[in-house]
Amino acid sequence: MTTTGEGPDRVVRGAVAEWVLRAHQPRANPYTEVVVSAEFRGPRGQVRTIEGFFDGEAFRVRFSPDESGPWTVGVTSLPRDAGLRLEAGFEVLPDAGTGAGGPVRAVPGTGWGFTDADGRPVFLLGDTAYHLFGMAHCGADVAGYLRRRRDQGFDLVRVRVPVSPFHPPDGHNDWQTRSCWPWGGSPQYPLFDRFDAAWFETVDRVVAEASRIGIGLELIIEGWGMEFPFNARGSFTAEWEDLWLRHLVARYDAWDSVWVWTLMNEYEFYPDGIAQYTRVADLWALRTARRLKQLGAHGKAVAVHNGPAGPPFAERFAVDPEAVDVVMVQSWGGHDTQDGWLATGLEARIGELLEGWKGSALLSEYGYERNPDLPLLFPLHEYCDVEHTRRGAWRGAMSGLGVVHGFDNTWGPFLELGDDQEGVAALLHLARFFREHVEFHRLRPAPGLVAGPPAAAGRSALALRDAGSGTVVLYLPVGGSVRLTGLGAPTAAVRDYDPRTGVLSEPRVQSCDLPFGAADRADRASGDLRDQVLLIEPAAR
Repeated sequence: MTTTGEGPDRVVRGAVAEWVLRAHQPRANPYTEVVVSAEFRGPRGQVRTIEGFFDGEAFRVRFSPDESGPWTVGVTSLPRDAGLRLEAGFEVLPDAGTGAGGPVRAVPGTGWGFTDADGRPVFLLGDTAYHLFGMAHCGADVAGYLRRRRDQGFDLVRVRVPVSPFHPPDGHNDWQTRSCWPWGGSPQYPLFDRFDAAWFETVDRVVAEASRIGIGLELIIEGWGMEFPFNARGSFTAEWEDLWLRHLVARYDAWDSVWVWTLMNEYEFYPDGIAQYTRVADLWALRTARRLKQLGAHGKAVAVHNGPAGPPFAERFAVDPEAVDVVMVQSWGGHDTQDGWLATGLEARIGELLEGWKGSALLSEYGYERNPDLPLLFPLHEYCDVEHTRRGAWRGAMSGLGVVHGFDNTWGPFLELGDDQEGVAALLHLARFFREHVEFHRLRPAPGLVAGPPAAAGRSALALRDAGSGTVVLYLPVGGSVRLTGLGAPTAAVRDYDPRTGVLSEPRVQSCDLPFGAADRADRASGDLRDQVLLIEPAAR
């Protein structure tokens, strides 16, 4: 075999293998004047084709084999260059069998739409740190933050590849001490035909650290569509956008910490940065999703994240329903002085957006929890307190979705990575309930289970049901009690779960003809509007 590059002879299944090649022929701009392609052949004859990328000094090819046994790799380039040619074999060893499972996969129709690499259903809990790469670039301890989130029970962090240095109306990043521009030049004089080597070295380091720690990343490829360069398609042309996609996928798709590629934060801003839904944004999303799948060789999920109001996603993407794998749903519910604490209507909007949707979905944004000790830079968050955090998360989960949230301390303008806000505990109580106390993947929304007319806005009970076992989860946003219909048993074993403390009571048996509510509801003072969760199972006969 011919070999001119540096690469491994052996690699563990699921790990990242890297080959480094150096061109013999000088080029004025290797980013645009050379294309490096690699073809991998596995033990069963499977073929994976990917591109390499230029890191400022050399070309690199990154690949993560998914099966043990003998593999071969062949690298070529256009124009041809003897330094960019490689034929080699390598052995893929079985992994250690730790049961970690590898990257989470989007598997529509299985559980709540996500499994680990071994096919086990996963209830996803995530946080938002849009500027994690920028914070690392400016010296912050992002590894400590990622380790803490993993240890707490978070699975995923939402991160933008480009940094947004400003969020209107007043959200200047107070932590940014150096340029976080990922291209050549500057925002005032952009050079989209090349990439900043120092910036991407930082991104490399964080992505690799997330892999070592064992936490997933949602990589948002294009930041807000309202900001430069994504609102200036005359400058950031389709050709430069494609170069951006190719570079990111070649550089990061192999990492097991990269779980989801999201096209844009609030993709409806395409193409001109105006906050309105237009059909052209859907067509861009479908085209770009297909391009990502063409470039990627590791089966990573491709997602969209919504912003301005629009029709259901099944309608938006009906012409190519399998191009987009995941909807990262944004639905805030009420967030004003009257309804912010209740997150009123959040689940209704989720239902509207996902009506008929056959892919996977997560509740990924519903108004980030405000820290009252920090300046109010984003007025829409003023009433997004811990009550909004907790009730919004439960409304999302009661819609059959995993939940991703965010906090003033970490989502954007502020850098308080070492301090947790109050709502973190509420999210962990929610995740433990669904992971430890029920077989969540068997539960489905059951709106017809609650008898009687709907309560006032934001106060109606929400129900999930396991059709096989008859288990019911009932969420009462303001406490109280409701009657249930069609339980199919005369009595039920009922346990109270306090979403504030995570305490699950011992079971009590009650008639299914009686209203269901918290055991202490008769002792609660008038006006006590604490939310409550009930776990209801058919009583043993």
